[in-house]
Amino acid sequence: MTFKGRPPGAGSGEMSRRTAALRPAIALTPEEATKARALRRKGADPEDIAERLGAPMAEVEKALVQMRSRRPETTRGTLNVTLAAHRLVMAERQGDEPLWRTMDRLLDELLRLRAQAAPARRARRDAVALPLFPEVS
Repeated sequence: MTFKGRPPGAGSGEMSRRTAALRPAIALTPEEATKARALRRKGADPEDIAERLGAPMAEVEKALVQMRSRRPETTRGTLNVTLAAHRLVMAERQGDEPLWRTMDRLLDELLRLRAQAAPARRARRDAVALPLFPEVS
């Protein structure tokens, strides 16, 4: 039995349409917003960014507020498991292998090992089984 999961869909990881609809409109082009965020990541101040882009400060701030940033200390990994389980899976990763592929590989190995161990467990259980009602002659 081989475990074969499905990779994440084409739109996974993207912002939901509802979230995008709730965000305020930015008067910058997508390219300008991307450039503003890149400048901010490099350490530029919002005032300097607004000046370089020739855009209003309020619009630059809207673009910067919507930036994604890494959380330095997460309580759970991207697997939504305990930190110990996350460390185990990350240690089993091969190179830059996607997490879903690592999980598929680990589950496949677990199922193969269980299938191999099943006959031995069954034989051991049958050998120990005692009759509930001993036959009386």
